[in-house]
Amino acid sequence: MPPIDLAWLDRAFALAERGRDSVSPNPMVGAVVVSRGRVVGEAFHRKAGEEHAEILALKKAGPAARGADLYLTLEPCAHQGRTPPCAPAVAASGVRRVIVAASDPNPLVAGRGLSALRRARVDVRRAPSKWRSRAEAQNEKFRKWIVSGRPFVLAKWAATLDGKIASASGESRWITGPAARLRALRLREEYDAVLVGAGTVAADDPRLTRRLSPGRSRTHWRIVLDGKLRVPVKARVFSGPGRKLVVTAVRLPHPKARRLEARGVEVWSLPGRSRGTVDLRRLLSELGRREVASVMVEGGAGTLASFFEAALVDRVAVFTAPRVLGGRAATSAVGGDGFSLSGAVSLEDVECERVGEDFLWTARVRRRGRGRISG
Repeated sequence: MPPIDLAWLDRAFALAERGRDSVSPNPMVGAVVVSRGRVVGEAFHRKAGEEHAEILALKKAGPAARGADLYLTLEPCAHQGRTPPCAPAVAASGVRRVIVAASDPNPLVAGRGLSALRRARVDVRRAPSKWRSRAEAQNEKFRKWIVSGRPFVLAKWAATLDGKIASASGESRWITGPAARLRALRLREEYDAVLVGAGTVAADDPRLTRRLSPGRSRTHWRIVLDGKLRVPVKARVFSGPGRKLVVTAVRLPHPKARRLEARGVEVWSLPGRSRGTVDLRRLLSELGRREVASVMVEGGAGTLASFFEAALVDRVAVFTAPRVLGGRAATSAVGGDGFSLSGAVSLEDVECERVGEDFLWTARVRRRGRGRISG
């Protein structure tokens, strides 16, 4: 593919990124219409229910779209959803070529959009594998949710270089510096839900809000995993607007659940196989049915361990501070019984960046081993 085509695709990717915090449960999409080497229309998909990127870009282009090239980060849809299908509108616009980075993983589309364009005698070009991989990575949350029905799960924590999230005396504020904490809030903006365990609520009383983008229309879920229903009713996490949810193993109805519901908190009873535990797979399935496409698990150690042990983590984001706490009683980032060395959770596509005085490590989970550490 000529370098100029790839350059226009790069511009479409940059546009798509502008929808990262608002587009869920839809995918991020960028579109650029180019005629005679000049951009005549461009757009990104901002929010589910609003017009898609290609439709907005073509409207901006108007008559100039005829005979032009359309660059898309994702295949145009071919089904009726919240909005009409895009592929017929693209074909009717008169564009000469459509250059696409990746197919839509939605089973309702999955190549049908490109096939519809080819039937309309539009010249369809697929981008090289590097750009396809880039498009798939850009929409990894959407891809997981639309294919599996369960939200994409990020495990996030902040720790010292020796892996401690709190000192032996329980001190945890603050492990990392201001820049890392701001970056963590920035990361939270991308996720439909934030989840912590009841122990974290009791110890830190967090708010778990998304507060960097005021006026956001999409509802943000704040979830507390509380197998024994012991979370304080007056905790700050239950204040303010948005969906608040406590997930427990305790059977309902229950007096504590009624007090939480009086504060506007939903309470779900999803008992797991072991006494006092929550069925995490069922929880994610229930969230997925409600169009929660991504969940950020922020702790504590036992909650993070339960997601790793259930093989439900898709990606990790770990902030590390250049300090050492030590101490046998100091809390490690991931609790539980742990895994054997040969069965450890494997990570790939590892990246590291400096964030103020600290570091942010991100990686994708490749597989989960099955061996446990005994004793």
